[in-house]
Amino acid sequence: MSARPKKQVHLAAHFPGVNSTTVWADPESRSQIEFSSFKALARTAERGLFDFFFLAEGLRLREVNGRIHDLDVVGRPESITVLNALAAVTTHLGLAGTVSATFNEPYELARRLASLDFLSDGRAAWNVVTSNDAFTGENFRRGGYLDHADRYRRAEEFVRLASELWASDGRVVRHSGPQFTVEGAGPLPPSPQGRPVIIQAGDSDEGREFAAAHADVVFSRHSTVEDGRAFHADVKRRLAAYGRRPEQLKIMPGVTFVLGSTEAEAAERSALIRRQQVSPRTALAHLEQIWGVDLSDHDPDGPLPTADPVTGSTLVQGRTRLGDPLELAARYRKLATDKGLSSREVVIELSGRHSFVGTPESVAAALDEHVQRDAADGFILIPHLTPGGLDDFVDHVVPLLQRRGVHRTEYPVGTLRERLTG
Repeated sequence: MSARPKKQVHLAAHFPGVNSTTVWADPESRSQIEFSSFKALARTAERGLFDFFFLAEGLRLREVNGRIHDLDVVGRPESITVLNALAAVTTHLGLAGTVSATFNEPYELARRLASLDFLSDGRAAWNVVTSNDAFTGENFRRGGYLDHADRYRRAEEFVRLASELWASDGRVVRHSGPQFTVEGAGPLPPSPQGRPVIIQAGDSDEGREFAAAHADVVFSRHSTVEDGRAFHADVKRRLAAYGRRPEQLKIMPGVTFVLGSTEAEAAERSALIRRQQVSPRTALAHLEQIWGVDLSDHDPDGPLPTADPVTGSTLVQGRTRLGDPLELAARYRKLATDKGLSSREVVIELSGRHSFVGTPESVAAALDEHVQRDAADGFILIPHLTPGGLDDFVDHVVPLLQRRGVHRTEYPVGTLRERLTG
């Protein structure tokens, strides 16, 4: 039997944002709002022949103790607006925007995404997310929030209705369901892709089933080979129930990277960047999510708080919950005791290591191994600097992937979906 042909490594670029990935204090860190930053990162990704450029989005500024979280950027331009502008300064790069299915309406969003697909000649993508908290809901007319299962029911109906509108070609769509009632023709003729590429990021059973039914790309969080292989196999096996083939869905975990001329240099750089990413104030903000109390007077270089967390606290608003506060506090305290770590050092240890650290050669080999072993189909790279954090990867890792025969040397003709599945 002949060996399986080598799989291609798909790549995408994530614009870093309001999280501990970004190093705000670095002299090379630039604006999160000026169009020049978006343009520079997108053009670097296109120079590296990436599949798409990915924008996250929040619908409300996060708060700590009733005040805007001072480690965040003060807002960010709306994603689809930015992507429409990028369509004019890029030629091949896919343009992916995060838009909530909880606080938008199918007809209006179908029009916006179809417009992007037309303006970009078939490069539009929609990262379908659900919004899960009443804090965000306060910005919208109906307020409140949906239970977890209801969020996916709404998203399922949203995507099916939007797909009907994209395919209507002037025919009237009559839809009456639990979430939406619409009677009207699609606002535009079919766009170059027919419908935008659909990206999905949920990891629950409902999320995996939603991805199998609708998604072209899964933005996963499984960056190790073992976890990646299990997730990859599980989601891919679900496709057959929807009449789909494995190649029609790409699994692309979000990953970080640090490069050095030697393995030791890369490890040293990684440790330095982690300390920059988890500044003393960032460490305290992280702990406030767990302890639920104001820790602004706490010494980040001292021990963890001695009091138990306040369960049900609303001190921190707009952040994803990390888990059960009491269980997390116990885990943090055990690590601090076992390794003799300060509060900040515990957060550095537990808030996420860099996914790939090493020389360009070793990082290229590791990325290739993940894909060839079916732990992933590619990666969404999250640099720690805006907008120049992708430059070293494109200059030094991409050529090695091309030499291995697992990354394109030019863009093929076609839409974003055709490039992802071709």
